[in-house]
Amino acid sequence: MTVSQYVLPDSKSPALALVQPTDAEKIGQFKKNGLTWKGALSLDAYLRREEFLSQQAFTRDGGITYWVLVDSAAKDRVVLSGCETLRKKALVARDGKVEEVVSHGVGSVFCPPEYRNRGYAARMMEELGRKLETWQTDQQRCMFTVLYSDIGKTGLFTEDEQEFYTARGWHPFPSSHISVPATSKPEVHVGTLPQSRPLHAEDLAELCAIDEGLIRERMTRSSSDGRWTAALIPDVDVIQWHHAREEFVAKELYGRTPVVKGAIVDNKPGHRVWCYWTRMWYNDDPQENKDNTLHILRLVSEGESLSEGHPPDANHQTNGHSSIAPAIASLLAAAQQEASQWTMGDVEIWNPTCVTIEAAQHLDPAAEVTHRDKESIASLRWYGENPDRPAEHVNWIGNEKYGWC
Repeated sequence: MTVSQYVLPDSKSPALALVQPTDAEKIGQFKKNGLTWKGALSLDAYLRREEFLSQQAFTRDGGITYWVLVDSAAKDRVVLSGCETLRKKALVARDGKVEEVVSHGVGSVFCPPEYRNRGYAARMMEELGRKLETWQTDQQRCMFTVLYSDIGKTGLFTEDEQEFYTARGWHPFPSSHISVPATSKPEVHVGTLPQSRPLHAEDLAELCAIDEGLIRERMTRSSSDGRWTAALIPDVDVIQWHHAREEFVAKELYGRTPVVKGAIVDNKPGHRVWCYWTRMWYNDDPQENKDNTLHILRLVSEGESLSEGHPPDANHQTNGHSSIAPAIASLLAAAQQEASQWTMGDVEIWNPTCVTIEAAQHLDPAAEVTHRDKESIASLRWYGENPDRPAEHVNWIGNEKYGWC
């Protein structure tokens, strides 16, 4: 059936249904959204990447679910809009009581051009928001879901991006970053900073487990003012999913894969500071670094707190006296050099705390915090009390790049 022959239904029609797509419908969606999201890949490579990513430990066995909004009354089922969700391990806490819960990350929200501006994506998100509260919960609860809005950049909808998702229950949270340029020779001599060493794939499982323990411990000390604290767990499966993504793209573009997955300072347990990163290529020319970014997935300090969940405001001033700022600067310097080796333009870390800003400005005094309002806007839908104002009642910690999907 061609679009010209098909009479488009009203977005409020009871015949519209949110379902899992057939394999053919899923591929059809990929072919359409790939024109927007394939980055530096060919469309064929993008299709292979999506299949590859669906088979990772994080996504297989039901870890990823594909959704489409269809007109069930049509003679031949028509896909009007689509998306995917990734099941995520998460924690919530209030008054020091920590509970492990199920969460979901919403990604790849896409409405084909021929069906836009008719309310189909809105209907899909409304249906999805209700569905996810009980989806794959088993004996646990789903207290929140997340998404990272890019519709201001892609232009898939006519509504303002925040208004579109906020109206369907996903409310914006702080979405900022600071970046330093990629360089083979950091301006600050590495010898003036603590020495870092690279992290490899075999280092990740132990460090991720330590990180989860630190998050749980810190959440037991959460405020007793009645607010909730929420966190996505940065476990090894999540981190490796990001690395699988970069490895696939690197192999396609350069015929080789990155082996350095992050960096760590200090070998003494209890005093270490480390980070994991991932590389993302967007430039169509593999030899050009513009728009390519090495993202810090997760920054962890075993000792001094990073004051997670309390990013500085636009008037932030650093005090220049943090004991771990030099260690973080060393990690960022290692990331700068790694980014330079992989045709990256810069290194970016999301929702930087005061100490992270201090470290970044040690490497690049001109570095400033950017508050995003057009892309990757971190948004959270809360299923607990006060769902209409989660930013006032929920402290989302670890709101970093590892949570993106």
